[in-house]
Amino acid sequence: MPDRSIPIARCTAIACAAFLCVFAPALAATPGDPDPSTLDGKVLLGYQGWFSCPGDGSPANNWRSWARGIPSPATLTIDMYPDLTELDAGEKCAVPEMTIGGKPAYLYSAWNRKTVERHFLWMKQYGLDGVLVQRFVTNIAAKRSSGDVVLKNVIAGAVKHGRTFAIEYDVTGSDPVKFAEIIYEDWKYLVDELKVTSYPNYQRHAGKPVLSIWGMGLHEDRHVPHDPKAAAQVIAWFKSGADPKYRVTYMGGTPSRWRTLTNDARPEEGWAAVYASMDVVQPWTVGRYRDAAGADNWGKEMIAPDLALAGSNKHLYMPVIFPGFSWNNLKREAPKNAIPRNRGEFLWRQAFNAKIAGASMLKIAMFDEVNEGTAIFKVAARRDDAPDQGYWLTLDADGANLPSDWYLRLAGEITRMFHNQRMPDPFLPSDPLGMGRPQTKQ
Repeated sequence: MPDRSIPIARCTAIACAAFLCVFAPALAATPGDPDPSTLDGKVLLGYQGWFSCPGDGSPANNWRSWARGIPSPATLTIDMYPDLTELDAGEKCAVPEMTIGGKPAYLYSAWNRKTVERHFLWMKQYGLDGVLVQRFVTNIAAKRSSGDVVLKNVIAGAVKHGRTFAIEYDVTGSDPVKFAEIIYEDWKYLVDELKVTSYPNYQRHAGKPVLSIWGMGLHEDRHVPHDPKAAAQVIAWFKSGADPKYRVTYMGGTPSRWRTLTNDARPEEGWAAVYASMDVVQPWTVGRYRDAAGADNWGKEMIAPDLALAGSNKHLYMPVIFPGFSWNNLKREAPKNAIPRNRGEFLWRQAFNAKIAGASMLKIAMFDEVNEGTAIFKVAARRDDAPDQGYWLTLDADGANLPSDWYLRLAGEITRMFHNQRMPDPFLPSDPLGMGRPQTKQ
């Protein structure tokens, strides 16, 4: 059983009691699918969907995002191995010369609709609201020329299983001159030809479809634009300059230090007005703190004042939380298990801190990101469940025999907390969703 002996220090008895009294009347569970008309209370997951394998019908016809070439200990780019026990034979891609207990090892492809629909079935089963579908601007031409198969699979999964979805563009590595026009043209294509906003499951807020653009304002050359005026023009187009059918509730994936214009944020003064013009601010916090104490400090020193500024700007604030971090196979000089999950304590602490600070919505990074070790979907629980060859970070790394779906269960309880269906408890649930307690190693 997880250790429940260490409470979150900054939730004093008085503060917690006051919070519980305020929210006690709202604790009745609300059955049914999530309401796609509002972001209020939503917990959304980032969904990459960038995995493919030979023979899946993808143009590249290779092991995209799994490895640099054929998967092997030397080529892997993922640290976590997905749990494929529920997948049918037609969903599995055999990995040459990799085994699990001497038997063939497999991976999957997001080009297989059945697999993506299975992911959305898991979201439904564990009570998760929906996803922000990642759409890299540098890869738009390839996606469209090949029929946008993965996005269509996501839409099918969301519709079939009653989850919400919205597009999140990532500007990383984009052409600083052309990126805006590429996004405008692609959004028109998505609205007019794929008709993404016509689906009843497309996430909306304040009467408009939600659209997120991630990366503007981060202080790295690969994140464009560098000029805040160019960023302001993009936001203005989506909010008021475009034809009404293309206008959106604009969400910005911003630097974690968007409020102070320091550290990971570009320092030019004009960026403050850019962030103030957004409808929703979603600061990227992955890797910004490394343990529970750091998460507590972040909640106190960053989330609370961020919420205050967001309120004065009259926009919404969506904190980002993550279960842990590891990318040793992607970057061989990086440490293994760089930010330990600590059996879920790390993720839970962040969610509680955000809720108790007053956040009304949340993003969990990510659903399927096994490359950076932030995935919350089903992954190998024990080292024996992963391929015999290579390094793998499994869920027993931090001293407990956890089930492969442990983080889906925790995400379900976090979603219930943001739906005000459970109290914001500072302790990690010992039996999330009532599906059985894990065993702590002796």
